[in-house]
Amino acid sequence: MTDWTRRAFLHRVAAGLGLASSGWFLAACGAERVAPPTPSPHPTEAASTSSGSPAASTSTPPPVPATPESGGTRTPTATSTTLRHPDLVVARHGDPAQLVRRAMAALGGMERFVHRGDDVIVKPNICVSYHTYEYAATTNPWVVGEVVRLAFEAGARRVRVMDYPFGGGPEEAYAKSGIQEQVEAAGGEMEVMTSLKFIETDIPDGVDLKDCRIYDEVLKADVLINIPIAKTHGLARLTLGMKNLMGTIFHRRWMHRNLGQRLADLNSRVQPTLTVIDAVRMLMWNGPTGGSLDDVKQADTLIVSPDIVAVDSYAATLFELKPEDLAYVRAGAEMGLGRSDLDSLRIEEITVGG
Repeated sequence: MTDWTRRAFLHRVAAGLGLASSGWFLAACGAERVAPPTPSPHPTEAASTSSGSPAASTSTPPPVPATPESGGTRTPTATSTTLRHPDLVVARHGDPAQLVRRAMAALGGMERFVHRGDDVIVKPNICVSYHTYEYAATTNPWVVGEVVRLAFEAGARRVRVMDYPFGGGPEEAYAKSGIQEQVEAAGGEMEVMTSLKFIETDIPDGVDLKDCRIYDEVLKADVLINIPIAKTHGLARLTLGMKNLMGTIFHRRWMHRNLGQRLADLNSRVQPTLTVIDAVRMLMWNGPTGGSLDDVKQADTLIVSPDIVAVDSYAATLFELKPEDLAYVRAGAEMGLGRSDLDSLRIEEITVGG
């Protein structure tokens, strides 16, 4: 796994009731084990194969716990270790819940990232209130639900799921997407991102974006899990992991100038512990909102990594693009947020079912 430095965040501000979200067209849009759900539209018998990339890489260390004194989202730390986990896992050809479980097992298990007692925030893409998940504008609900379930199995104290929709209200979007139903079935809770919790925050490592209003709970959580859906976008070309974090800020119109660099700047401040790219159903045209099933490709694929640049780089290839075709990936790699050279990564590919 690549070396990069991370920071813990501590930013305590009183929260209050806020306004429902509004948005812009170009926004991103000892615990007991819990039995997994059974929504599977796909075969349930799993038979796996795996392969790595031809180039070897350094191993990925386990995360370092965030302490009450340090606060903030826990991210993997570049220290030596004898463990050798893949840098990135790709799981294919199974139902969404199976893909999540098999990919996370190959990556070393959710317990690498979530520890007992952790406060976990999951950030899917729930950008609009007027499409169900079939239209691939919002993250697959069973992917989100299974991530929540695994977090609890790893010992999480609390798991909240949230986004800041730009098309319709959050309550309607949460319900319409199907995500609320699956999250609550897994024991998690949906949180409406109220306006008073978006706090003016410095971005010390930002090249162009030096500050913005970021949702404070995201910065205070022990673990942030980013679950974008893979889809096209008119300005950014693709909405993937780095782009999905636009849903953590209030004034998204500020991002539109020099979007690639500003997305990288934002990612230097909001750093997910883990990114899970949902490519079960991909929106190949007319993103980010879509609206026609003809624009959707059923790919039954999941890409998982603690390296957000790497996971976006791989996902770009599903659209027949190269990592360097995405300005935010180029900027993120230049800032040391992760690696975009796929040949240098240890990639494990898994076929889950027939």
